[in-house]
This record gives sequence, C-alpha cells and structure tokens, in this order.
Amino acid sequence: MKEGYKIIEKVQLPTDYNSLVDVETIVGRVCEELGVLEDAYGNVLIAVTEAVNNAIEHGNVLNTALTVDVAVGDEKNSFCFNVKDQGKGFDFTCLPDPTAPENILKENGRGIYLMRNLSEEVVFDSPGNSVNIYFSK
Repeated sequence: MKEGYKIIEKVQLPTDYNSLVDVETIVGRVCEELGVLEDAYGNVLIAVTEAVNNAIEHGNVLNTALTVDVAVGDEKNSFCFNVKDQGKGFDFTCLPDPTAPENILKENGRGIYLMRNLSEEVVFDSPGNSVNIYFSK
C-alpha cells in the first residue's frame, strides 16, 4: 500500500469460497464508513471479490491450511484494499489479454482485467502474492 494510507481494518480469511460472504460484509461496512457513493459500491465489491477469489483459487490453491489477509487503507481522497495470499506469487507483468480473439471464449482469465477496469489503480507487490486496489472516494 502506498505511503500515507492509514490502515482502518484488517482481517484474516480462511481459504474457502465461503469467505467471499465475509468480503461482501467488509466491503459494505467500509464503503458506508467512508461515505463511498452507492454507484461505486458495486465496482469496489466486484474488484475486491475477484482479488480474494484469485487468492483462494490461484494463490493458496484451495489449501485450507493457508489464509488470505485483507487490509483496508484510507487517506483523504481515496482508499485501498490490500489482498495477500500465502502462495508463491505469479508473473503479473505477463498477463494474457482476455479481450483477444483467442481468449474471448475462455471461462477464466478476466479477474485482473475486471479489477483494473473497476478501480483507479491496481498494483501488485513482488512476487505477485499481494495486490493493492485503489479507489477514489
């Protein structure tokens, strides 16, 4: 997370798809506390849910002995969700374009694309097991 953000919430989630219900609760509470417009809530929810889903499925590879950490940072004009898994990471500099003709019919591969299009900025930390998703207030 960038400098200047104050952590206002931290939670550790089990590597389980049922954790996505908790993510919805967290996003709702944070958006309400920060006065995020109702129109923007859906974007935040989808982007953060995608990040946690990726952490569960690809990062922790469904290993229930591992956890997913979610932290929320706040500053004057924006806020950030950090999602970190305990996996080995991935090469976030080399992602296939889900809108390319050869990928358009694939069932997977759109999560990061959605995250980037629904937020102000998406920044992965090396080695690729932590992502910061920034939103304007």
